[in-house]
Amino acid sequence: MRLHTLALTAFGPFGTTQEVDFDALSSAGLFLLHGPTGAGKTSVLDAVCYGLYGAVPGARQGPGTSLRSDHAPADLPTEVRLELTVGGRRLEVTRSPAQPRPKRRGGGFTTEKAQSLLREHDPVKGWQALSRSHQEIGEEIGRLIGMSREQFCQVVLLPQGDFARFLRADAEARGKLLGRLFDTRRFAAVEERLAELRRTAEARVRTGDEQILALAQRIAQAAGPAAGETMLPEDRPGEPGLAGGVLQWAAVARSGAHERLDIAHCALATAESRHAAARHALDAERELARLQQRYEETRRRAAGLEERRAERDRCHEQLSRARKADLVAPALELRDEAERAHRTASDARARSRAGLPGELADAGAERLAALEREIRVELGTLDAARRAEQRTLEIDAERAGLERQSRADDEMIQEAADWLAGWDTTRRDLQERIETAQEAATRAEQLAGQLAPARKRLDAAHRRDALAVQEQAAEGRLTGAREHAVAAHETWLGLRERRLRGIAAELAAELVDGTACAVCGSAEHPEPALAGDGHVDRATEEAALTAHRRAERTRADAERELEVLRERLAAARADAAGPEGSGGGAHGTGTGGADSRTSSVAELAAYVDRLNQEHKDAHRLAAGTHGARETLAAAEREHLGRLDERQQAERRAAARTSQREALDREQSALEAELVKSRGTSASVAEHAELLGRRAGLLAEAVEALRAEQSAAQSSKEADGRVADAAFRAGFDTPRAAAAGLLGETAQRELQHRIDAWQAESAAVADRLAEEDARAAAERPPATPDAALTAYDLTARLLRNGATALAAAQERRTELGRLSGHAADEVRRLGPLRSEYERVARLAGLTAGTSADNERRMRLEAYVLAARLEQVAAAATARLQKMSSGRYTLVHSDARSGGRRAGLGLHVVDSWTGRERDTATLSGGETFFASLALALGLADVVTDEAGGVRLDTLFIDEGFGSLDEQTLDEVLDVLDSLRERDRSVGIVSHVADLRRRIPAQLEVVKDRHGSAVRHRTTGTLGG
Repeated sequence: MRLHTLALTAFGPFGTTQEVDFDALSSAGLFLLHGPTGAGKTSVLDAVCYGLYGAVPGARQGPGTSLRSDHAPADLPTEVRLELTVGGRRLEVTRSPAQPRPKRRGGGFTTEKAQSLLREHDPVKGWQALSRSHQEIGEEIGRLIGMSREQFCQVVLLPQGDFARFLRADAEARGKLLGRLFDTRRFAAVEERLAELRRTAEARVRTGDEQILALAQRIAQAAGPAAGETMLPEDRPGEPGLAGGVLQWAAVARSGAHERLDIAHCALATAESRHAAARHALDAERELARLQQRYEETRRRAAGLEERRAERDRCHEQLSRARKADLVAPALELRDEAERAHRTASDARARSRAGLPGELADAGAERLAALEREIRVELGTLDAARRAEQRTLEIDAERAGLERQSRADDEMIQEAADWLAGWDTTRRDLQERIETAQEAATRAEQLAGQLAPARKRLDAAHRRDALAVQEQAAEGRLTGAREHAVAAHETWLGLRERRLRGIAAELAAELVDGTACAVCGSAEHPEPALAGDGHVDRATEEAALTAHRRAERTRADAERELEVLRERLAAARADAAGPEGSGGGAHGTGTGGADSRTSSVAELAAYVDRLNQEHKDAHRLAAGTHGARETLAAAEREHLGRLDERQQAERRAAARTSQREALDREQSALEAELVKSRGTSASVAEHAELLGRRAGLLAEAVEALRAEQSAAQSSKEADGRVADAAFRAGFDTPRAAAAGLLGETAQRELQHRIDAWQAESAAVADRLAEEDARAAAERPPATPDAALTAYDLTARLLRNGATALAAAQERRTELGRLSGHAADEVRRLGPLRSEYERVARLAGLTAGTSADNERRMRLEAYVLAARLEQVAAAATARLQKMSSGRYTLVHSDARSGGRRAGLGLHVVDSWTGRERDTATLSGGETFFASLALALGLADVVTDEAGGVRLDTLFIDEGFGSLDEQTLDEVLDVLDSLRERDRSVGIVSHVADLRRRIPAQLEVVKDRHGSAVRHRTTGTLGG
């Protein structure tokens, strides 16, 4: 990472815009940032940190701290713009904090939200904007630099009082920083991956063992009760001997199953022979019983036939008479049909004579036909009279229609006159309605423009009040977190001091007789120290340290939460205040007279409700504009229509008068003609209907008379044919032939009964002639029930034998299949077990839990220890020069009570030849030891492939604790960094440094604000 330029505007003590050219300062390799106390030297570093991370170092980031300069004009906004190269990309970050600014209209101030901008320089396209999001910019910068804000300040800025933190940090904190700088996540991923593989392999081996045990249980179930002769292997998943024991036990079970199968075969053969003999005896007894029963049944059937012989003779005689009567049946049917036709014709003639006048009761057919023809001729002459009568009805209908039209036109004329009388008033009211709606539409647009900003201000006021409550709660939590952190820190320091006072007893607890003491080297321990009351052990101290760190994290989280809440609260207050000069209502009445910056939620809600109601009322009136215009257009069309309707009605009334006179003349002529044609009837149709009925009666009587004469002749001829047919069939009279008739169904029934008797007689004769049935009848009665009982017993024994054989066969097959499956599982589990042992050994080695790992170090810790060793070697090269060869930094692999090993750091004093804790160094020694360590860390990070290159470092104070000789040695070391294309900026007010460092950035303090000046003096050391 290399810084190029920094521009500060209204930031900290700088009231105007100041620019720092780091490229010019860095060209010398070593430059000085100096000025009087309070001028703003550290603020330049704060601006670098703020430009990168959007916040200043933690020591100067607190409640009530403002980044805006008190010397800046009100209209000059605070801004920091930093240009740098990191990760091979040239970027420009511009940030502005949340700050008050004057309103553009009116008096007072409004809060401007915090803003950020990230740009990247493209050689072809120039500067290109990347993002304006605080979060996106922070993530991108953090990813490229590879350090958090705290780590950046610790490694790069080295601010006042904090640059020795890494030197004195514990192994856990040191490991976190080194892990981020050297990106050792891949080694931690290797540890996790090996642990995961070990768990997976172990699960697969255990699953395989469980499957083998499950197969053993199934083999035991398949072997049955006989398996009690052997012993099932114990449930011990994971043991190699389990598989062999299961296979041996399965082989014994299969041998026993083969023996039981042979026994079942022999038992089944014996049961089958007994069952066959019992079946033969049962069949013989059943056959004897059947023959004896058949013979007895045949004798009963023969006796029944003799009893039904007389009935069979009667059926035969009755069937013979019916078949002779069938020869006379056609003639009888013809005679009956002729008699029915004669009776029907006689009844019809009598009915037709009843409707005729008395003088025609005995008239012949010829006379009746002549009278019918005369009436038909008279009917033909009435057609013209019918048309005249229909025309008179049509004239009446037309006259009624004219009357209805006349009444409708009179009503229409009156209605049109009434409507036209109020037309002027209606048109004037509609025009006024349109004008009112147009005014309401204009007012609704004005209110809509005021309503949206008012709603936004109301929402912002709600957020402002809620955030204010949250801010108070966050301040309370931060206060509690700070108190808790201080208390935890004091507790830890107290416990640590008490433990150090009793450390002799803790060391004595680890002494073993015959083993040399780590302190004095003696193998004898005559009087080891004893722990006194209230002794603090390592676990108690570590628990207190963990609680202290947890409290510090809680405090930092509370500070970040409060900072975010304050930014959100400032933005909400700015939004609730609204634009400058706003607050006027629909009539310019404002929000009740309250200041827009302090308007309450209730005032803003009332203002929004009033605007909303006025907007609804205006919108409701404006919505009627189109309807009012449509109503006016419709009324104008109706006015023209009613004028036209009145004129049309007056013209139709004049035409109807002439039409009525013509209809009256036509109806008078038609009435005179109809009087002649109707006769005594009320109408021509009634007279025509009367004549039609008379003609119909005459025609019916003629037809009935002629039909009766024809039917009488047919009946006489049918009687002669019946008598002749009965004589030929052998009957004395036709009546006797009719009595012998039977239906087809009855004849079939008689024939069926005769055939059944004859068939039964033949069957009985055949069965009486059977020799085996007669012989069986002579033997003693059969006993099939006893034979069946014996047969059932042998069948049950046979089924039991077959079941036992099937079970034995299934047991043998199942045992063979399960044994083969078990052998397959054992073969499959062998490679899995070998793989598990190999992976478990590797996982234990990388996790530090294996006996092969003597130092019990994790893989990531081992890599970090190697990196720390490189850092210590690089730092020692400079530390020895700064300390005139006295001090050397070394790292330690020993565990120091924390959860990491191999990350210890000690200093070796060549004057005494012993290692010392870094906490025992003096102030000046601590400064140059920390400086050497920071420079060594930067060297190793830069040289590490894929690491973050740190081209620019800042050292804030600490040089005042060095004597002149040590200062020269430190500056020589810092000046040597130019060989590696690095630059170091020293922030100090030590006067002696101004003549030693030529490239300088001076911060000048003035009552109107500080300013920066680039200066170049003599050569380094001059």
